[in-house]
Amino acid sequence: MMYNTIGRKDSEWAGMTAREVRDIGSQSGSIMVIPVGSIEQHGNHLPVVTDSLLVEAMVDAAVERTDDVPLVVSPTVWSGFSPHHLPFGGTLSLDFENLRAILENIAHTGLENGFDAVLFVNGHGGNGPLIGSVVSTVGVDTDAEVLGTTYFELASDRIEALRDTETGGMAHGGEFETSLMLAVRPDLVGEISERDGEPMDEHYRWAGQDLLDGGSVGVYRSFDVYSNSGAIGLPEEANAEKGERIRSIIGDELASLLRAVHENNL
Repeated sequence: MMYNTIGRKDSEWAGMTAREVRDIGSQSGSIMVIPVGSIEQHGNHLPVVTDSLLVEAMVDAAVERTDDVPLVVSPTVWSGFSPHHLPFGGTLSLDFENLRAILENIAHTGLENGFDAVLFVNGHGGNGPLIGSVVSTVGVDTDAEVLGTTYFELASDRIEALRDTETGGMAHGGEFETSLMLAVRPDLVGEISERDGEPMDEHYRWAGQDLLDGGSVGVYRSFDVYSNSGAIGLPEEANAEKGERIRSIIGDELASLLRAVHENNL
């Protein structure tokens, strides 16, 4: 629970005093980082907090590598835009306009503490277009630099080399996310059977096939069209060692982005 974990990391906004937040915000090239996740079903073997938990873990991995960058990480926005997951239950979704307003409000009020840049780090595919919109709606109303990224789209070529499945196996709740969860919170991973996921089978070859292949065409599908369990991909091909390697790669790449943002705003 938040009451016994907040304040363990020096970069946590929620564990700082207001003066400490402002002191970091006043430094040249300072960055406010806003992780954005979701609470949604991930099949029979992963918890509904997977996206929010993993985006925090990826941001944490990057912060560990950027001791020289003045930054503060806001509390994770734990609910995302997930209407396509509702048929399976367990999902807490915000409306598109509500989530957009929440992210805009967090960014604008956070930037009042003097930060030179704000970076949204997204951990849920359904949030992607919305994050892109918020980068523009916040950016047009502030002098700070506004950026957004989805962590599993960073260094996808390097992660591709680690996979043991064909394209489609690293989709929702599949090899990719299950490996990461086995690395960072194995106690939350349930027993995995061969029927806990099905490879992505999207009709349009231009559409996204898994987390590393976002595609060039967007199409709406309720996830019960793709899967009986709610997971898509092959979680049985996941392992903790692979998850550690993926986290390290993403941590390095996100740290490089943070350092580049810092240097660009000195």
